[in-house]
Amino acid sequence: MSTPRDDPKCDDRVFVALDLPSVEDARAMVERLGTSVGSYKIGLQLLPIGGVGLGRELMRAGKNVFFDFKFHDIDATVEKATRSVAGLAGEASTLLTVHARPDVMRAAVRGKADSALKVLGVTVLTSLDKQALEDIGYNDNAEALVMRRVRQALDAGVDGVVASPLEAGAIRATVPDDFLVVTPGVRPAGADAGDQKRIATPAAALGSGASHLVIGRPITQASDPQAAARAIMAEIAGVDFRLG
Repeated sequence: MSTPRDDPKCDDRVFVALDLPSVEDARAMVERLGTSVGSYKIGLQLLPIGGVGLGRELMRAGKNVFFDFKFHDIDATVEKATRSVAGLAGEASTLLTVHARPDVMRAAVRGKADSALKVLGVTVLTSLDKQALEDIGYNDNAEALVMRRVRQALDAGVDGVVASPLEAGAIRATVPDDFLVVTPGVRPAGADAGDQKRIATPAAALGSGASHLVIGRPITQASDPQAAARAIMAEIAGVDFRLG
């Protein structure tokens, strides 16, 4: 997941979420962050207004790109959509999310074929707690449901999962070291939790077992986004799940 960069303190494990109103706003944020950030997440907010084109721009600039599109459809549609993303990614370091339903993940694996694209299964959204899961019909608590979906992800052959940092340790104990565990819901100490329910600090998430972090508002809404990004990079310097 590494890319050539000029800033030795840049840590490519941190994906900055470009959840901003427009592609122009996102480009401006990338410009402000400069060489302090090497990895970016593009989600549904930008998808219909030029997010894919922005992702290609970032890849051409040597950045890692995470397309957080959360595909969830019939097998044939997911397979074809994943193939489309794999084609635009080329050899760039690129991630794509699909929902961690077994048939959806298997379809995405077929779609990516032997490309460089990495497919992640989204287990349980970090905005959901036990009460929210019960409200939508799940009897399992969050960790039990996450772990069931991790087992299904391993069987399906995807490259990793997206889960909250609170489940990262349990996941890491059951998966190979090269299996990606990408954690949103990461907040520096003292930051506002916002709409996230299952959260941890960057160092705690990595130390528990995460391979990569997704961090948005604590960086993009900071008065000095570059300083905020550099502070997070400094916090996680030397922290790794193999040492945690």
